[in-house]
Amino acid sequence: MEKVLIFGHKNPDTDTICSAIAYAELKKSLGVNAEAVRLGEINGETQFALKQFNAQAPRLVETVANEAKNVILVDHNERQQSASDIGQVRVVEVIDHHRIANFETSGPLYYRAEPVGCTATILKKLYKEKGVAIRKDIAGLMLSAIISDSLLFKSPTCTEEDVAAARELAEIAGVNAEQYGLEMLKAGADLSDKTISQLLSLDAKEFQMGSAKVEIAQVNAVDPKEVLSRQSELEDAISKKISEKGLDLFLFVVTDILNNDSVGLALGRSAQAVEQAYNVKLENNLAVLKGVVSRKSQIVPVLTEVFSKQ
Repeated sequence: MEKVLIFGHKNPDTDTICSAIAYAELKKSLGVNAEAVRLGEINGETQFALKQFNAQAPRLVETVANEAKNVILVDHNERQQSASDIGQVRVVEVIDHHRIANFETSGPLYYRAEPVGCTATILKKLYKEKGVAIRKDIAGLMLSAIISDSLLFKSPTCTEEDVAAARELAEIAGVNAEQYGLEMLKAGADLSDKTISQLLSLDAKEFQMGSAKVEIAQVNAVDPKEVLSRQSELEDAISKKISEKGLDLFLFVVTDILNNDSVGLALGRSAQAVEQAYNVKLENNLAVLKGVVSRKSQIVPVLTEVFSKQ
């Protein structure tokens, strides 16, 4: 039986890694020769979750076409966020909770996209639909994914379905969702040992917005001021990325996990789009984005609308 690779987006977050593992386990229980892999380094938050539930990180791959003909995408669909050679393989399934953009296939596929806060919430439904019990360790990983994507149920992307799924998964995993979740988020918010390059790539995604090429990187922090104390170094590295990739805008978002606000550092010839989107004024390339915590629902669609009018 030919192997099917399952993976999420580049610069993987906790949902990407944990959902790839969880879906690979479901597929294997159904007789599919599936393997979860990753397209980037594991961040501190995800490492915490993997260690907590005694799980191994998926192996890192540079390309996928040299290993498999068929692949399954989780937690993403946009080509620029996927494997560099995604055009050389057949995408047979997508399980996602984001917008659909820059995506097409030559043949039919199973596509499951739902407006929920986390891919793992959809996977929990799939386990139930297939009549497969969720193992304790897998439940813990899926719970971690929901906590991460919902910022412990505080993100505007979080739905009642996400909360209900998390409660059930926490019971299976044998943990208190709030207590464990805060520990996990704090582990991910410890950025003291991160290099400038790591800060800008830990959770970065590239988007096509109208005719504009935009990259948005986001990190969670307990104190955004500590991260932004390195603003000069950050700006030098961002300027280099803008030049190398031909970006119109690079937005670096530092989200305060304690008060649920963010600070945006915007550079590029279209930086003014951030001012238009949030009715703010960039001062020294910075602006406070009150109540903004979700890239998916509070940043990407708002900026996309601005660029669509240009």
